[in-house]
Amino acid sequence: MTNGGETEPIPGMGALAAPKPGSAAKPAGKEPKKGARRPAERLPVARVLVDVPLPHLDRPFDYLVPEQLDAQAVPGCRVRVRFAGQLVDGFLAERAEGSDHEGRLLFLERVISPEPVLTGEIAALAREVADRYAGTVADVLRLAIPPRHARVEAEPAAAPQPWRPDPPAPGPWAHYPAGPSFLAALAAGGSPRAVWTALPGPDWPQAIARAVQAALASGRGALVVLADGRQVARVDAALAAELQAPSRHVALTADQGPAERYRRWLAVLRGTARAVVGTRAAMFAPVRDLGLVVLWDDGDDVHAEPHAPYPHPREVLALRAHRCGAGALIGGFCRTTDATVLVETGWARPLTAERARIRAVMPRVRPAGDDAELARDEAARTARLPDLALRTARRALADGPVLVQVPRRGYLPGLRCERCREPVRCAACRGPLSLRSAQAAPDCRWCGRIAGGWRCPECGWARLRAAVVGAKRTAEELGRAFPGVPVRTSGREGVLDAVDGRPALVVSTPGAEPVAAGGYAAALLLDGWALLGRADLRVAEETLRRWMNAAALVRPAAPVVVLAEGSLPPVQALLRWDPVTLAERELADRRELGFPPAVRMASLTGTPAAIRELLEAARLPPGAEVLGPVPVTDEAAAEGPVKERALVRVPRRAGPALGRALKEAQGVRSARRAPDPVRVQIDPLELL
Repeated sequence: MTNGGETEPIPGMGALAAPKPGSAAKPAGKEPKKGARRPAERLPVARVLVDVPLPHLDRPFDYLVPEQLDAQAVPGCRVRVRFAGQLVDGFLAERAEGSDHEGRLLFLERVISPEPVLTGEIAALAREVADRYAGTVADVLRLAIPPRHARVEAEPAAAPQPWRPDPPAPGPWAHYPAGPSFLAALAAGGSPRAVWTALPGPDWPQAIARAVQAALASGRGALVVLADGRQVARVDAALAAELQAPSRHVALTADQGPAERYRRWLAVLRGTARAVVGTRAAMFAPVRDLGLVVLWDDGDDVHAEPHAPYPHPREVLALRAHRCGAGALIGGFCRTTDATVLVETGWARPLTAERARIRAVMPRVRPAGDDAELARDEAARTARLPDLALRTARRALADGPVLVQVPRRGYLPGLRCERCREPVRCAACRGPLSLRSAQAAPDCRWCGRIAGGWRCPECGWARLRAAVVGAKRTAEELGRAFPGVPVRTSGREGVLDAVDGRPALVVSTPGAEPVAAGGYAAALLLDGWALLGRADLRVAEETLRRWMNAAALVRPAAPVVVLAEGSLPPVQALLRWDPVTLAERELADRRELGFPPAVRMASLTGTPAAIRELLEAARLPPGAEVLGPVPVTDEAAAEGPVKERALVRVPRRAGPALGRALKEAQGVRSARRAPDPVRVQIDPLELL
């Protein structure tokens, strides 16, 4: 490749003459040979973002546009170029008259599609997200732009038609003192930003739909990001009912299939659809004239992106709202510490209901081990299904379905030796053994091997006892306790979207609770110790979030029994239906201890030598503190090099400098062809 600069070998890419950023060729002095390609007369230089994720190559590269591709090579289109001796894909970011590079440029090989799929706003956002998370633009664009489907692109596109709905009535927002003014500001073209603590009940999809309608009434677009496809379906139906114009909005989810998803994504790109509701990947949807971004239940770990550079929708949508001057609505039944930071810094305003309204619609929550129950039932504090839970379920079944939340899926996901209580492990890989049913033999949850003849290596005993009870075993126990009552399960193996209002026991894992017609008559929140006993920095707010999401499906004033110690802060917050106080308390504790989101933190995972090399190359900002490294405890990884993990902590204001420093250090290691990679995550979801 002859884009100028010195030739250097790139790992896995052959030899590359790497140009400097913004470089381009000067016109050759000699006349081109007959049949040779000529550059376009106007704007002959194309700056291309090549699909190469090496950190030291995270910049545009210049190519010449041949005159026969002049009309097709538009900014934002997909192209193919020769890079380091190979043909690679890329996006044409912009065209220019020339550049300061003194060498000779290669021509674009071809334009894959003239469709301008990379808009200027998304290109700038991708650069900002890459810098924020110490990643590369190539990685961000893989998340932002779906794969091409030529047949879908060739379909005739509908021309965008001017359309504005009428400003909506407050509807569910009338229950919040600041709700009507929030809608009015959106409809008037303003950009209000709010952290919304939603009231329990089924009205939150309608409230989101009203907010979207208000943004559309101002002539702008809207983007809604939710955790899963079931939530998307509910908001999609609410939007269809509110807007009464189905073609004006689209839903984007992974289960639609690549072709249909690309068809809908193109409708957004071309301006036919003005509103988008979707899951995590929709945070980069190219909505025109963006006026509102909405994120529901931002504490759900499903929002965490598993692919580099691991951006979170809360951060991406906040960046988009800032860049576009759009309004923002971050809501949920519970409030996270991250959202509390947005309120404390003044970036957003709280949007909550008055206490009188909250008391009128909240369920009636009782812990199982309070003094009155201990006097009635001595086992109320230790029993898995105490008498209070059984009495509550029996009474509520006369009026409708009862929700039973169980933290663990499966039958018996954890086992111990009946005699010595040692955890049961696989003899081959040391993984935990579990039971899939009452008739099954124990098998390993890691390697799948059956341990039919298991004996305890400590005491020689051959009988097992349950250490953890899953949803399937719970359903079996409830079926025996309530003969003749239908028992339905909802979890990973099969998620129920909704259940009718007839009496039934609905056993569900957190996040898989179906919606009941008319609301549940009661809810039982079992095994609180399993949620509160996890080694997780977010354990208190995450436990409360899961409890409140389940309890919000219950009818007003209906009973909810939580099996946990009543004096614990998450239980107290649930009793009062007051997630804001717990979030503020958690944030104060983390600020005192120096944990996110009070500070910015980066996680570095790799071999000890690789982490040491990265930290030596990084010019960390003043005040940075390196914690560790410590060995990574991953018993499932039986093979491979030993890995360690280091944490880098800086004040919040130094977060951008931390991202730049780690990105530059990654670039140095990449240019040196360092053999062992280091996984860099900014503000990881799990720290312990």
